[in-house]
Amino acid sequence: MSVRRLLAATAACVTLTACTTSDSSVPPEPSPPPGTSEPSPSDSDTPSSSPTGGPVEPTTDLLDWQPVPGPVEETVTRSSTFTVTVTADNTTARIAGAQTLELGSGGRVNVSNVLVDQQRVVVVMEDKRAERGDEATIIDTSGGQVMLGGSSSPPTTVGGTWAMGRETVVHASIGDDGAYCLATVSLESGQGDSPWCAVERHGFRGAVISDAGLSVMSFDDQRPASCATLLAIDGTDATPFDGVTECRGWDAARLGDGAVWSEVPKPNRQEDAVFHVRVGDTTYDLGPGTTGSLVWCGGAAYFVRDPQADTDPAHLMRFSPDGTLAVVYESASQGNAFLSVPRCGGDAITLTSYGDQGDEQVTADLG
Repeated sequence: MSVRRLLAATAACVTLTACTTSDSSVPPEPSPPPGTSEPSPSDSDTPSSSPTGGPVEPTTDLLDWQPVPGPVEETVTRSSTFTVTVTADNTTARIAGAQTLELGSGGRVNVSNVLVDQQRVVVVMEDKRAERGDEATIIDTSGGQVMLGGSSSPPTTVGGTWAMGRETVVHASIGDDGAYCLATVSLESGQGDSPWCAVERHGFRGAVISDAGLSVMSFDDQRPASCATLLAIDGTDATPFDGVTECRGWDAARLGDGAVWSEVPKPNRQEDAVFHVRVGDTTYDLGPGTTGSLVWCGGAAYFVRDPQADTDPAHLMRFSPDGTLAVVYESASQGNAFLSVPRCGGDAITLTSYGDQGDEQVTADLG
């Protein structure tokens, strides 16, 4: 395993998320309180209660990948209308679209999230000293800007999850009573509220907005391992996903008649997951993948699969709501190879591939 792969796996395991505290007079910190760990699988072997339809064999449907100009160390996310480039040191985002501008100037902030589609760009800046909440700039195709953070309501937190849909952006927030909440903000007006909050001593991460709606992974503060629950969020309601093995879920995205998710079989290998899909009442096995790599883009779910043998490449997998699983990218390197989390631009997808045959950053338009 390469040094880069080890670093990526480590980052996936130690990302911190706040929990709702039991004392509402003390707002929760942006990382878990003492004794709280990131969600990891329990030792429970409770199986899924959904009927099993067996494994899904992937086809090969490689996208028309094109190299991204510039150094691989700079992270690019693009759509047909915007290209956002984050510098290698994560201090600056360069935005090319109807106009060209630059956000961030180093100092005490880093670019922590970039969300892109055909209509808008959201660039999130995080305070390196964790002394103030995130600040996000929303830019539309006309060049108009809306700011989130600072005195905006609902307030942002330091770190925490961010996701963007067609009409809304969601982010972690702190409620008036100190609860850890998920804020929903209109992309048109910049106005928002916090309709859903985690229950006491719970946190959440990994918000995904698919065509079917919003989902998150919630976790509690049990020790030595917390128990994760995958939730569909609709206003103030949070409904657990059907078919997920108790406490073992990680990634989650909703479908119109089901869901795609990952489970971690071994607590000591949190980077290795098995992906599943439920269609109606039946659950199917999509095979191995990498935790934290599930994204919804262009009407389908994408996730990364690391090489399963020394002679295998790394793959980007796509599950479409029509029931097909396909390999849409494979690395030139074999064995010692891995991919970044794919970066969605609405009608385009971009990823970075690392391996002993060389690194590359590539992008493809989605039909």
